[in-house]
Amino acid sequence: MIIHAVTFKLRHRIDSPEEKAFLKAAMALAKLPKVMNFQCYKQISKKNSFDYGLSMTFASQQDYENYNSHPEHIKFVQDRWLPEVDDFLELDYVEYRGI
Repeated sequence: MIIHAVTFKLRHRIDSPEEKAFLKAAMALAKLPKVMNFQCYKQISKKNSFDYGLSMTFASQQDYENYNSHPEHIKFVQDRWLPEVDDFLELDYVEYRGI
């Protein structure tokens, strides 16, 4: 299983109509094939400058790659993410079994 997570800061004001429109568009990614456990989060920690987070899981590397190359994901990145996200950190995890 792969956990894909991003934490980010938007260029929009918090609680603005633009912020809400972006988050609504981001949440539509949950409907793409093989996306599981999609979550949208509001950051509450004072330890970083990010405001939001998205996370989802995939059953396999192939499912994750198919998501990344899906036309709707590519369109979201090009049309919404790149112009509207000020900063982000992307994390992709698999279970560590080295212990």
